[in-house]
Amino acid sequence: AHDERDWAFAHQYQLPIREVIAGGNVQEAAFTDTSRGTVVNSATSDGSFSINGLIPSEAIPTVTEWLAKQGKGTKAVNYKLRDWLFARQRYWGEPFPIVWVDGEACPIPEQQLPLILPETSNFKPSGTGESPLANLETWLATTDSSTGKPARRETNTMPQWAGSCWYYLRFIDPKNSTQLVDQTKERYWMPVDLYIGGSEHAVLHLLYARFWHKVLFDIGVVSTPEPFLKLVHQGIVLGEDNQKMSKSRGNVVNPDEMIDQFGADAVRLYEMFMGPLEAMKPWSTRGVEGVTRFLERVWRLIVDDQGCLSGTVVSTAASLDHQRLLHQTIKKVTEDIEALRFNTAISQMMILTNEMTKASQRPRSVIEPFVLLLAPFAPHVAEELWGVLGYQPSISQQPWPIFDPAMTVSERVTIPIQINGKLRAKLEVALEVSREEVERLARVEAAEWLQGKEPKKVIYVEKKLLNFVV
Repeated sequence: AHDERDWAFAHQYQLPIREVIAGGNVQEAAFTDTSRGTVVNSATSDGSFSINGLIPSEAIPTVTEWLAKQGKGTKAVNYKLRDWLFARQRYWGEPFPIVWVDGEACPIPEQQLPLILPETSNFKPSGTGESPLANLETWLATTDSSTGKPARRETNTMPQWAGSCWYYLRFIDPKNSTQLVDQTKERYWMPVDLYIGGSEHAVLHLLYARFWHKVLFDIGVVSTPEPFLKLVHQGIVLGEDNQKMSKSRGNVVNPDEMIDQFGADAVRLYEMFMGPLEAMKPWSTRGVEGVTRFLERVWRLIVDDQGCLSGTVVSTAASLDHQRLLHQTIKKVTEDIEALRFNTAISQMMILTNEMTKASQRPRSVIEPFVLLLAPFAPHVAEELWGVLGYQPSISQQPWPIFDPAMTVSERVTIPIQINGKLRAKLEVALEVSREEVERLARVEAAEWLQGKEPKKVIYVEKKLLNFVV
């Protein structure tokens, strides 16, 4: 009565349909919206137990509890797991550490692990569905170490999933010849702080990686129950037609061609500037052109037409406004990188670039930290600029700029001036200005709309808004 396939089967073969959740007409169609129905026709024959009148979410634990008390069942969790597909047999897969003795599968002793693949020049499939190991008779024939009987090695190999499931552990200690990973190093580095991968990656590879990691945790090889602290899915880059890139649609963008035309930094920067990391977004070659122009403006800030340090780059002290903008930029870029908001970090660097372009003199105390901020986004351009500024070694070895919190707060504030709730002007004033001074200046700015009238009311939200009601 409450499953469409069961109902269709019963209806076709004229089987009785018994309603157990009220809320629909089960003689006409299956009632599957069980979340809003109530249980009916659900009691023991002697009436000693009934769940009639309950909603299904209440009925399920009630039945489970009753069965447990009757000694007829216990609560359990069933996982809908499917067999791991090992059909793709390749030579380079991990061989099963199993030998066959008189038709019985026996594990090889632990001291013989790991089981190393035999050397061969024949990597071709066996033709029987078995791995190429089935062709290596000298390797196949062996002896069971516990009984001394003749044995034959298992020829199955694990797919690439197996070997690629614990690479993050091996990265910690890649040259260790006696352990999977040194436990001291593992405790220091694990778990992985951030994993970036597509959503399809999470339900395939990461599922297996977590499985292997939990096995290793259970046997005491690793110290953390989970391998990854945070997972972020990067969004798909669509074609310029807003469709998923496909050869059949002819909308595939070749990154090599883009790099040849615009340079690696421009393509890299544009990919980060397109929008939020997790969002699906369309490719735009015009967008790459825009980012290229930004990099050219940055270059012209520092380098003259002869390829030398521009005379506008000076060692004099920066103005207070420029210092404040620099520290605001350091703060914004630093925090946005931590939050993976690369597009807004780049926007802030564009703001600083525009302001410095207007300046006749560009203090080193502003330019040099700015180039350091640019380095993770456009490493090649930043490296060249670092050299033009006269510094060695590589910019990648320099410390990250630190912002002064006191310098990130502006000493001036812009207050919108409204007349009857409509924006009419904006007033820029010092932070410490009084309400009286704000109102006096606002009357001057809004004189055109006040037309000599005395406001009935003045609404002032400190340092945020002033509204004349007339």
